[in-house]
Amino acid sequence: MKYTTLVNKDNKFKENFLNKIELIETKNINNNPLQLEKETYENYIKLKKFLKENNIEVGLTGAYRSIEYQTKVYEKSVEENGIEYTKLHVAEPYYSEHHTGLCLDLGVINNGICNKKDLTKIEEEQFNFIHKNIHKFGFILRYPKEKESITNYSYEPWHIRYVGVVTATIIYNNNLTLEEYLKDFSGVLYINKPIGITSFDVVNEISHLFGIKKVGHTGTLDPLAEGVMLVAIGKATKIVELLTAKDKEYIAGVKLGIKTDTYDITGNVLDTKEIPNNINLEEALNSFKKTYLQEVTIYSAVKVNGKKLYDYARNNIKVELPKKEVTIKEIELLNEKDNEFTFKTLVTKGCYIRSLTVDIAESINTYATMTSLKRTKQGIVSIEDTYTIEDIRNNNYKIHKIEEVLEYPIIELNDDLYLKVSNGVKIPNNYNITDKVIFTYKNKLLGIYIKDNNYLKTWKNFN
Repeated sequence: MKYTTLVNKDNKFKENFLNKIELIETKNINNNPLQLEKETYENYIKLKKFLKENNIEVGLTGAYRSIEYQTKVYEKSVEENGIEYTKLHVAEPYYSEHHTGLCLDLGVINNGICNKKDLTKIEEEQFNFIHKNIHKFGFILRYPKEKESITNYSYEPWHIRYVGVVTATIIYNNNLTLEEYLKDFSGVLYINKPIGITSFDVVNEISHLFGIKKVGHTGTLDPLAEGVMLVAIGKATKIVELLTAKDKEYIAGVKLGIKTDTYDITGNVLDTKEIPNNINLEEALNSFKKTYLQEVTIYSAVKVNGKKLYDYARNNIKVELPKKEVTIKEIELLNEKDNEFTFKTLVTKGCYIRSLTVDIAESINTYATMTSLKRTKQGIVSIEDTYTIEDIRNNNYKIHKIEEVLEYPIIELNDDLYLKVSNGVKIPNNYNITDKVIFTYKNKLLGIYIKDNNYLKTWKNFN
């Protein structure tokens, strides 16, 4: 269920949306029946209770509308107010948010009377209080003041829309409309991925919580693994390749003497082998502080002949496994007991820790399988900087700007260079840039340029 579905004068309502929601029957201020989407209704009830505790009584004056009902509303407004007024204040059939069941019109009640137009000073103050608090319950003011050129509707203090608490809080804190949020909001989340779910599961959950389709991760962690996972949202997905390329630090648990088909403890045991006496694990680990060609595990997403290796594995198809050059920059034995040990390592992009454990075991003439894996660092991000999915659900997290997660110079442009860079024009490298540079304008990210001989040219444009 996508609570950020956009319906406005440019985006038509799709009737199959109604197949995805459950409408709840309730009553309006005049005790007439109306309907709201279930989660929207549940949070409206919480909001209503909160407002009552703060001496503001509210009720519903509008909610879900069918296509037929909206047609009547539109035609009646044209008849009574004229076409120009109606275009500014009333949506045409199929272009009304009310079709979604996610928006509602609130009425404030004073002395038993509810006014929707020509609000008194007291009612205006009440609505101001409401607008400052609705994000806590997942609602936004859909048509705010001074945003008419974006929403194409005049200010309506009573019209609020459910988008979920995470999204509503971002929209409120940044003074955005739903249109601006869906178009421009972006950033990078530092996630502490738990054991038992896939990286794809994390991406799906973030996409759901933020109501944004464009979400990507920067390095797969299997269900067995936990730890640092960078998730890019919106335009930040353009820099995924830069974040993926960063060095990564891991702590891995290993069991000697066992060979599994997946190189980790979740796989099927293929063979066992005696563990030699008096092995020097510390010496064996130190011998891998080097650059070497590592065989890719068959349970990976690396493609051979256009097909992912794990697809070959699942179908029991034999394939020659590719090898990739990797560098083990640091490696340290943390502890050892009986036939198990734990080590910490810092590696370059593309290194499979499962493969590394197998290679280490082979160097001491035995087998090994990985029993645990925690990614403790990726680039400049340590596990202490991360948040859990539950933290994000509870609005306890930080989202980082694109320029904050990249280790490139940041240059604020003047008006002249802004025009050139925003149009992708090459500019002289007067800044002694050796690789890439981030350009901003009025403290907003404009683009990333890359060195091209004595010039700088567009690498990524965010304008």
